[in-house]
Amino acid sequence: MATPTASSAPLIEKHTIGYVPPEDRHGKVRDLFTLWFGGNIAPLPIVTGALGVQLFHLNLLWGIVAILVGHLVGGVLMALHSAQGPQMGIPQMIQSRAQFGSLGALLVVLIAGVMYIGFFASNIVLAGKSLHGVVDSVPVPVGIVIGAVGSGIIGIIGYRFIHVLNRIGTWVLGIGIVVGFGYIFTHIQTDDFLTRGNFNLSGWLATVSLAALWQIAFAPYVSDYSRYLPADVKVSSTFWTTYLGSALGSSLAFIFGAVAVLATPVGMDTMDAVKLATGSIGPLMLVLFLLSVISHNALNLYGAVLSLITLVQTFAYRWIPTAKSRAVISIIVLLACCFAAVGASKDFIGHFVDMVLVLLVVLVPWTAINLIDFYAIHKGQYDIQSIFQVDGGIYGRYNPQALLAYAIGIAVQIPFMNTPLYVGPVSAHINGADLSWLVGLLVTSPLYFWLANRDTSYRRRMMGGKLASSL
Repeated sequence: MATPTASSAPLIEKHTIGYVPPEDRHGKVRDLFTLWFGGNIAPLPIVTGALGVQLFHLNLLWGIVAILVGHLVGGVLMALHSAQGPQMGIPQMIQSRAQFGSLGALLVVLIAGVMYIGFFASNIVLAGKSLHGVVDSVPVPVGIVIGAVGSGIIGIIGYRFIHVLNRIGTWVLGIGIVVGFGYIFTHIQTDDFLTRGNFNLSGWLATVSLAALWQIAFAPYVSDYSRYLPADVKVSSTFWTTYLGSALGSSLAFIFGAVAVLATPVGMDTMDAVKLATGSIGPLMLVLFLLSVISHNALNLYGAVLSLITLVQTFAYRWIPTAKSRAVISIIVLLACCFAAVGASKDFIGHFVDMVLVLLVVLVPWTAINLIDFYAIHKGQYDIQSIFQVDGGIYGRYNPQALLAYAIGIAVQIPFMNTPLYVGPVSAHINGADLSWLVGLLVTSPLYFWLANRDTSYRRRMMGGKLASSL
């Protein structure tokens, strides 16, 4: 059967969390590069990248090295998740039922949903402030609503429209950030651009961790944007286009933030530094970044809605969600986030973001379990029908091995954490460097592999799953 082209696929996505059959597969693997390149050139990664020189006092050289190392390492995990999409044809979170069981996966799905909602709420506040900065006459609350509605429309239309916008955004934002770099380097306003800061191990490790965690944060939904590709797409092609797009786009944005703050006087807010450093083209850069926030934030709304649908469908297993269901839930989430963002104080939003950063800690062992299960245990072969059964089919309601490895994976990270809500003793001893994600990966991966292979009954049930992807 011939695979439909992207142009023949419906603009408004009709699928939600269900399996995407071969006749509905479309798109090109190169679309993954533009999605993750264009989506990562935005204010939030720019602000995050600046922390290496602002907060951890690295100089430009060591800041760039740390940023590149973090994105290149974290991007591997993110891209490995992306490569699952064409083979599975289902969203990432519902696939977790195959590792944790139909009920065991609920905690991870809930955590991912809360994280998406947190990022969506935070980004619409950022969009509101950015719009107010570009047009003074637009109050921040009005800007918040405009940003939310823009992201909402994109998210409701869905998969194909998100890819189309990011194909355009890759060229526009890519050219824009290159021009921005050129202007900054020719209009440096400080004498210590190359000498401010120095190398310090704790600051370097902390910056590496920031970059790596940025990539890992995409893991729970990255394969949602590759699941419509034809099933015969090479795993290596999906991996490399995702990896290069995300690592390159994120690295450019992070480095842009570091360069902007070093090119301006000490103590400036990052986005103010960007505006000052880019001089006459500053307003145009802010407009481009505003549009990027609105476009990229649609991914957070889309992921939140798929997570909520997955939660409900776990109990209402006879329910077949449609595009209308996805639109209704999108509107509910959008209205709730708007209400919270407009009515909440600045401190409240800050605390909410802090909570989201803590949630990343509990997603790291999930990443390890999911990847080990997919690539080392099942080798990409799953029983899709079982994943959608209320009792989990061959995967059961709970997988004790996965839940045990998951709990231990969280526990071992605690001493190494450095979040706004908690700083572990090891992190405090090494001047705030957060290595929890690395410890979580190194412990959880072999532990789950060992536990899963020791459970002979589990392996017998998995052999039954070699009939996988039978839909």
